Amino acid sequence: MTSGDDRTPRDDVLDLVTRAVDGDEDALAEVLARVQDPVYRLALRMTGRVADAEDATQEILIRVMTRLSMFRGEASLVTWAYRIAVNHLLNLRRRPAETLTFASYRQDLLDGLRAPDYTGPDSALLAEEIRLLCTQALLQCLDGAGRAAYVVGEILGLTGEEAAWVLAISPAAYRKRLERARRQVRQALRGRCGLLDASAPCRCDKRITYAIGKGRIPSSGPVLATHPTGAKRDARTVTAAAALGRLRDVGELLRAHPDYAAPQARAKAVLALLHSTHYKNLLPDQPP
Repeated sequence: MTSGDDRTPRDDVLDLVTRAVDGDEDALAEVLARVQDPVYRLALRMTGRVADAEDATQEILIRVMTRLSMFRGEASLVTWAYRIAVNHLLNLRRRPAETLTFASYRQDLLDGLRAPDYTGPDSALLAEEIRLLCTQALLQCLDGAGRAAYVVGEILGLTGEEAAWVLAISPAAYRKRLERARRQVRQALRGRCGLLDASAPCRCDKRITYAIGKGRIPSSGPVLATHPTGAKRDARTVTAAAALGRLRDVGELLRAHPDYAAPQARAKAVLALLHSTHYKNLLPDQPP
């Protein structure tokens, strides 16, 4: 390993991980701080619900912590954590009631337009919540493998090689899986979403009353539209969010979410393990 001005970012990460594995709590806290928000955003896109994403993130951070000795710098620290996260998320059991289909999704977009127009306060904020909830629901219509491929590649922006490594499949298999998912989400919104097609009937502000009646927006108010965000926002996300009136494709619509921040309480709970059982003694379930 080089030193001084010759040190590369990869060397710095390997040094940080080595110190964390050797018991440096500050180094471990830094590792978790670097991966917790990206992992949470992945978990939220995969699970579709804040509470489920929070639970999954805590479990994933524990897995990251207990497997740090396996990190060899074969990918960036965040990409390496994504691989652990995807493996965990794909193994989560989903309740039958949570299963969504593209057919029911398309029908729901039309059903939501039959309710009376919303005339209450905060209509713009509620319409934004509808947009975020709707695109989250669209992802849930994909099967787990297709959702993972779409999220890591189309939303998180990993290269094909990186995405294939995260999913532990060949690049050719990844490209096939991603294209199928892209085709499915395009077809789901075709002729429905007014953000993508001015002639399509569905408008977020037209669905507010319907969403409230269905309990999709809790009485306490919007969740995603008011969700805390990280200190830094990804440039692609900012561009997409600022250009909702001129979206070019479904991918831009699905990327146009805030850079949600993971709840600090979950990361603190993981770090608290250090004070009860040293994390080096926690055995990983399996390698990433």
